[in-house]
Amino acid sequence: MNLSPRVILVTGASRGAGKGIAQAFGRLGDIVYITGRSQKEGDAPLPGTVFATANAITRMGGVGVPVVCDHSDDAQVKQLFQQIMEERGQLDILVNNATALHDDLVMPGPFWEKSLDLVDILNVGLRSSYVASYYAARIMAQQKSGLIVNTSSPGAACYMHGPAYGAQKAGSDKMIWDMAQDLKPFNVGCASIWMGVLKTERLDAVMAADPEKYAAFFQMAESPEFTGRVIDALYRDENLLDKTGRAFIGAEIGMELGVCDLDGSQPHSHREALGGPLPYNPAVVQ
Repeated sequence: MNLSPRVILVTGASRGAGKGIAQAFGRLGDIVYITGRSQKEGDAPLPGTVFATANAITRMGGVGVPVVCDHSDDAQVKQLFQQIMEERGQLDILVNNATALHDDLVMPGPFWEKSLDLVDILNVGLRSSYVASYYAARIMAQQKSGLIVNTSSPGAACYMHGPAYGAQKAGSDKMIWDMAQDLKPFNVGCASIWMGVLKTERLDAVMAADPEKYAAFFQMAESPEFTGRVIDALYRDENLLDKTGRAFIGAEIGMELGVCDLDGSQPHSHREALGGPLPYNPAVVQ
């Protein structure tokens, strides 16, 4: 547990990856602001609400602060950061996880035969991460400390779920690379974390529908809290600024930093099958 609780914001944390990441910080005794749109069960097809996640964080020993926020609305996002500063006066870690995932995402077929609404992931997913980082960077640059993380996936470098998903993940990684150029002089780090197959409510639903087909996926899945543990280790790493701006496979950077999953296991890297983060040219053009 931290002697002095950090102030952390995890976006899109009613369920799934965001919920797990937020709970990892709750176990460490941190003050965790979580955002989401689900206020009561039934607001979304999958279970989970922003209030339930906050209560779980508090039960684990942290302080969960739920904030109902639509990340497609810039005014709501601005108000969110104002609230954090008014109540806490600092922000140590931002985890950009809010994403618009359409039901058609994993359906077979070319992108033009699916719903045009899949493009919403470029609004809530890519653009929303930029907006949240904009406000977080203003705070962190002034306090000369902090860490911004985008959750990502191998879809940034291979075909995965079609061009909308791929563009969001690739853009998320490149955004981190570019933000690092501006943030490093202010002692603020940033990173993109490629998560593996996650044990979430969505995977549970898939397993219930066809357990034999997806049994192998479940066996290799990692808990969403693992990513939270990795982010915690990155924040504490004395060499953080040497790593800033990069996209990391969570399983690999976790092993490097001595992080294991909740059950003590070491999650598997899918680099061999899906590739690794793309290299960027170090040239800087102002």
